[in-house]
Amino acid sequence: MTLFEWLQASGIELPTRAEAMEAAVASVLTLAMLAGGVIAGRKLGPPIAAMVQRFAIAKGEALHARICAITRHGTAAFLLMTLGAIWPWDSLAGVPIGLALGASVARAGFQLLRGLNLPRWLAWVFAIVCFVALFSREIGGLEPVSRLAEQIGFTIGSRRFSVMLLVTMLVTVVAILAVTRAVTRITEQWIGHARGLDPTQKLLAQKLASIAIVVLAFFFAMDLLEIDLTSLALFSGGFGLAIGFGLQKTIGNLIAGIILLMDRSIKPGDVIVVGDSFGWVNKIGVRAVSVITRDGKEHLIPNENLMTQEVENWSYTDRNVRVRIAVTVAYGCDLELAQDLMLRAATESPRVLDTPPPNVWLTALGENGAAHEILVWISDPESGVGNVRSDVLNRLWKLFGENGITVPAPRRDVLLRGGPEPDRR
Repeated sequence: MTLFEWLQASGIELPTRAEAMEAAVASVLTLAMLAGGVIAGRKLGPPIAAMVQRFAIAKGEALHARICAITRHGTAAFLLMTLGAIWPWDSLAGVPIGLALGASVARAGFQLLRGLNLPRWLAWVFAIVCFVALFSREIGGLEPVSRLAEQIGFTIGSRRFSVMLLVTMLVTVVAILAVTRAVTRITEQWIGHARGLDPTQKLLAQKLASIAIVVLAFFFAMDLLEIDLTSLALFSGGFGLAIGFGLQKTIGNLIAGIILLMDRSIKPGDVIVVGDSFGWVNKIGVRAVSVITRDGKEHLIPNENLMTQEVENWSYTDRNVRVRIAVTVAYGCDLELAQDLMLRAATESPRVLDTPPPNVWLTALGENGAAHEILVWISDPESGVGNVRSDVLNRLWKLFGENGITVPAPRRDVLLRGGPEPDRR
């Protein structure tokens, strides 16, 4: 018995010649659409990725690295949708179209969600749902799948939750999260490029815009999912109580951060001292301020601490900072020459400002020598203070050596008592 005869005896309906030809044509056209997606990804992907990296996505985002893949799969999905719509393909011809369309949409969605830093498992679930739905639709089996998903479920109170409803809610929530993340990043970049705002105003506007976008997305999702907010009254009361007790510090830090940005007492780039932490402000976040020290360590200081503790801001109204350098010369040296050399060493240091000019003061006639203080001004305190002292002192050491100026060494006279009497013979 041949395979053809065995299939007929088993009752399996074989496709006609016309159906087989239509399926072959659909397969060839599907490959052509996929090839079109590959070409679009290679030709259009790089310039789109460069544009997205430059204008639309905040620093640290990974979307621009996935733009080529998104363009390839998205273009293929669009061409396959057009192919499926221009001709009434039968179920057999719909198999290759459905497979390719489902895979293209799933891969494009996965790359997009991962590029927006959404969790990997969420991207996989979204991709699988898209693949099953599109493949079932192309082969004419979406209605049975939907009917089965509607039948499986459970009831809570007066509302029934079916598998179909849960899947729809999941897809809707993922889509809203992706759109919210993308709109937030684009808005932050748009505000960041605004010319009429200083860095502090830009940061405050970005924070407020992010909060507004999240709130609008929440209410839009509630309306889209047909969730009655009045039914959440008890939950919102309990949530408010939790905020009042458990999240008191978090809310306090959030409000403190907004106040810091509004009064502009601390802004990114300022050099501050809080307790034992000294460094320049890298970022003002929702919960804490990031301060980077000269050692490369990043301290996260809660916003409330900056509101309640004493803070030294070296660049609040003026970025110029005065540095004091102590120098002592030995008695017997030419003080006028020594002071001229101190001024020369300070003036030749590259980071020392000419205005205000450096100055030298004789502060004390000490036990070991004449104590002086070199006063210099710098305008970049974030680059450190110790290196300025070191540079001035190194230059001064060479000048002192060339001109015979000495630095005193501590001297102690020791008097011994109770020793043996000297022999006077």
